[in-house]
Amino acid sequence: MIPRYSRPEMAAIWEPRNRFRIWFEIEALVAEKQGEIGQIPPEAARIIREKGAPRVAAMTEDDLARIEAIEREVRHDVIAFLTWLGEGLGEEARWLHQGLTSSDVLDTALAVQLRDAARLLDAGLERLLAALKRRALEHRHTPTIGRSHGIHAEPTSFGLKLAGHWAEFARNRTRLARAAEEVATCAISGAVGTFAHVPPVVEAHVAKALGLAVEPVSTQVIPRDRHAMFFATLAVIASGIERLAVEIRHLQRSEVREAEEYFHPGQKGSSAMPHKRNPVLSENLTGLARLVRGYAIPALENVALWHERDISHSSVERVIAPDATIALDFALHRLAGMIETLIVYPERMAANLEALGGIVHSGEVLLALTRAGVSREDAYRIVQRNAMATWMSLGTEAARSFRENLESDPEVAGRLDRAALDRAMDPRAHLAHVDEILARVFGDPVEDQPGDADGG
Repeated sequence: MIPRYSRPEMAAIWEPRNRFRIWFEIEALVAEKQGEIGQIPPEAARIIREKGAPRVAAMTEDDLARIEAIEREVRHDVIAFLTWLGEGLGEEARWLHQGLTSSDVLDTALAVQLRDAARLLDAGLERLLAALKRRALEHRHTPTIGRSHGIHAEPTSFGLKLAGHWAEFARNRTRLARAAEEVATCAISGAVGTFAHVPPVVEAHVAKALGLAVEPVSTQVIPRDRHAMFFATLAVIASGIERLAVEIRHLQRSEVREAEEYFHPGQKGSSAMPHKRNPVLSENLTGLARLVRGYAIPALENVALWHERDISHSSVERVIAPDATIALDFALHRLAGMIETLIVYPERMAANLEALGGIVHSGEVLLALTRAGVSREDAYRIVQRNAMATWMSLGTEAARSFRENLESDPEVAGRLDRAALDRAMDPRAHLAHVDEILARVFGDPVEDQPGDADGG
């Protein structure tokens, strides 16, 4: 992933030095256990650790170049690393990699990297959830119009909108934890997974030291259904990011302007139009979500390998593992920052709520008429007739509000008095259960927050 969309903490997980550090740790742990059980001389295992650890920790650009040069010759990344490592170990280098196959090192190291990446992704989700909860409680009583098919429907609260996204990301956090646990799996089982040259006790030792689970049945690789689920989970999280980003983009449209991204001092929105305040962050998040979702398909296609192993998955994972985790990590923190600083316009929400002359209260008027004894079919006909008359007159000299049309309709006037219409057209009635919903979402009673925005 390009530096523009990379946070240093996540990018560091995929740096060559970190990868080689993990490779060495796996090799050293294997040697130590093999020395303990008598497969190799214990002294050799000690020298591998004592000489190898500082050599790997102090890797320079020249060391990386040396490994690359060896790989250009041998055409094998693990052999290139082992050759470089052996150059500093002397005679004991012959005890490295005893009974292992390259995938034992590669797959176990990838499990460590994905596990570590998932921890950073979880931290990003935690920050985002905190921001959404705070803003949801802040605006739980801020009335706004709910929309279906992009058309005004009935009143809701802006806090309730945000709470819905909080609930989704809470589910995604649980999904990520499960996927991370599933992919954090170690395999040290030899060429085709039979433990012919290295006993299972070595695998168990490495897994415990690295904080991984043992793969029950490996072939020459860890089965890729684990990885497919991991990247599919990242794709689901990315879709949640896009859903919230698209909502903010719609709310920031000039015709709506109910909420907008924070516009920094000195920020410029257009090279040609100085007035522009564009939703650039949420648009960027939409694009990043597309990337992360795109990585799920090749991960799914990696599941089907030939027999015990081929390397068709390898090139895919070299790209998608760093890119998907780096892009999603960046997106989560960008979205969290956007929600933390989001500018909300309650007055504009209130104005938009009534922008169609009150017809958004048609459902409540329908119910009021049925309670007054009118059949549902007749009530629907009466309300729709008056709503459509209001709709078609909007913006004309003959414009009349929904209430005006209702009050002049004899089929309504004889059944609903002024007080009944007041109740039916009060947007606050739609917020009566908001606190109850939020308590159900967040799992605790809703109390007034500092700076609570009550738009009622």
